[in-house]
Amino acid sequence: MAPGNNLPDFLTNTPLHPSFDRDIRDTHLVYDYDAQDNDGNPEKWRYELWCFSDTRVVYAIHGGPMAGRLNYQRATYQCIRPGELWQINWLEETGTVVSAVYDIKEQKMTTIIAFSEGHWSEAEKAHGNKRNKDDLKRWRTLADVGKQTSRFMLSEQASILEVFKGKGNLEPISDDDPLF
Repeated sequence: MAPGNNLPDFLTNTPLHPSFDRDIRDTHLVYDYDAQDNDGNPEKWRYELWCFSDTRVVYAIHGGPMAGRLNYQRATYQCIRPGELWQINWLEETGTVVSAVYDIKEQKMTTIIAFSEGHWSEAEKAHGNKRNKDDLKRWRTLADVGKQTSRFMLSEQASILEVFKGKGNLEPISDDDPLF
């Protein structure tokens, strides 16, 4: 593929491990990051992630600067160790890149989130629901702030509080729902 054509796109040469259906498909995770508010006081940043299908995730953010964000994304999954570790990766319309490792045995979520400058510095503009056309349009403008190297790199580990199958309170999507 020529550079710039049909992007964003994903490529993985790693076949999806057969344990995906048991370990990840339709798995719903609720987890808390231990963080601090602007005054240094402890607070929890609660996230909710539903591994909807082998190509999509649905999520909601309930705490921290991104609280109030409801979204779904195209994702890739890689099995690190069946029944133990899975990596989940996606790109946001804001330009933010997310890579999360779900540790099934230790009940931890370890992430690196490379926030675009616009997404991090104008967090309130990243709130809303992707299904709302005005929210999505506003989110897309955040990708234009700064340059590729002006990112806020957030490396954190969260404790998983709940694991269950199904959507919970999240709104289902279709594998055909538009992404960008």
